[in-house]
Amino acid sequence: MLKFLLLCTLAVASRAEIAEEEDVLVLKKSNFDEALQAHPNLLVEFYAPWCGHCKALAPEYAKAAGMLKGEGSEIRLAKVDATEETELAQEFGVRGYPTIKFFKGGDKESPKEYSAGRQADDIVNWLKKRTGPAVATLTEVTEAESLIADNEVAIIGFFKDAASAGAKAYEKAAESIDDIPFAMTSSDSIYSKYEVSKDGVVLFKKFDEGRNTFDGELTKEKLLAFVKANQLPLVIEFTEQTAPKIFGGDIKSHILMFLPKAASDFQEKMDQFKKAAEGFKGQILFIFIDSDIDDNQRILEFFGLKKEECPAIRLITLEDEMTKYKPESNDITAESITKFCTLFVEGKLKPHLMSQEIPEDWDKNPVKVLVGKNFEEVAFDPSKNVFVEFYAPWCGHCKQLTPIWEKLGEKYKDSADTIVAKMDSTANEIEAVKVHSFPTLKFFPAGDDRKVIDYNGERTLEGFTKFLESGGKDGGAPAGDDDEDLDGEDLEDLEDSDGEDGGDDGHDEL
Repeated sequence: MLKFLLLCTLAVASRAEIAEEEDVLVLKKSNFDEALQAHPNLLVEFYAPWCGHCKALAPEYAKAAGMLKGEGSEIRLAKVDATEETELAQEFGVRGYPTIKFFKGGDKESPKEYSAGRQADDIVNWLKKRTGPAVATLTEVTEAESLIADNEVAIIGFFKDAASAGAKAYEKAAESIDDIPFAMTSSDSIYSKYEVSKDGVVLFKKFDEGRNTFDGELTKEKLLAFVKANQLPLVIEFTEQTAPKIFGGDIKSHILMFLPKAASDFQEKMDQFKKAAEGFKGQILFIFIDSDIDDNQRILEFFGLKKEECPAIRLITLEDEMTKYKPESNDITAESITKFCTLFVEGKLKPHLMSQEIPEDWDKNPVKVLVGKNFEEVAFDPSKNVFVEFYAPWCGHCKQLTPIWEKLGEKYKDSADTIVAKMDSTANEIEAVKVHSFPTLKFFPAGDDRKVIDYNGERTLEGFTKFLESGGKDGGAPAGDDDEDLDGEDLEDLEDSDGEDGGDDGHDEL
């Protein structure tokens, strides 16, 4: 009996070791399994204390944890310092920060990657959709009022017959969207409250026109298109919180207005921008970026802009290759923006490629300096083998590479057929090479066939030398054949100071 009591005491003491910070469980390797057993529905954030995105997420994550705890929900939120608990991070394939995974039913083998926004409501809605029915049933007006009041966006299906084809299609659509609550009602009082006279679907939102009524054939595909076109504001301000919604959505064409929020004509220009946005819902996202905010300066730099050049308009596509477009006119009017977007949609715009002026002393030093305007004639000179580092001035890995790259340049400075060069890819762009991370190293061998070879070998003087002496074979791969960056960050991560949130694979991501 004594032994039994002792074991019970130890078990209780062990459970008590799971500390909480602002309603968030603090997990370590020593208590992780125990936490999964005690809380079958557990969302876990793997973070780094120095990570900017993690710091921005922290208050919203804690708020979501408090909301669920306050409701008496069985769902709990937890966090793991992945820089300390390296074994846990490795076990769950953490390659960047924050990484957020949902463990359902205590299942440790196949956690679900969190895929919604980074605000408290997004987190709570996603978890409720993952643990409950995709569609809630509303019978009282007060239930509908609470749903709409408590969420930035909420969708209600009005169906007298829950078994109808339209209602079934609505349920299928609801199952496909994690971050927006869906509900259904057949209540006459709720129909009356929201002035709905026939079966249909209404999207309620706390911005723009306030609500959108679906008009068309009730199919899953058309309902999803309806939600996609209306779930975001006509104009979205780019912030840490909105970035996941902007870049995680299906719309990959984005027009950006760079404008100081403190400008005297801010509202006038915002009204013009919003007016133009009305004609491109579901096609182009309209995004506003406050050009005065320090954290946004990397984004301005990415588009070749300086603070003093704002206000400015740019357009970018985030498909397989990022492509930028610049309007001919600097006017920020609904008419000029509509014209610019129409030309883009019709495929009549040419990409905008940035280039610095050619430095007078570009070939003075052992490492030659390339810009957009001299890249073609140097890199594709059929009589030369040209090895190029595409870098960013702020990139930590590029700074580490600099002394080695300069030694390589010194080694080949007197070569008749080999050139070592570098190009600042934040200020220069070329059609032949799309740069996704820094540093990117590419070899342009002599010849008329414009061949490009990626360098994937060791970043050492010996590795580079072997590569060049082998004609690009030892450590090389045909351009485009290398694996995708597992830790790639999108445009939202340009606001980080040094690519901090990607896994350290030797690249700082765009």
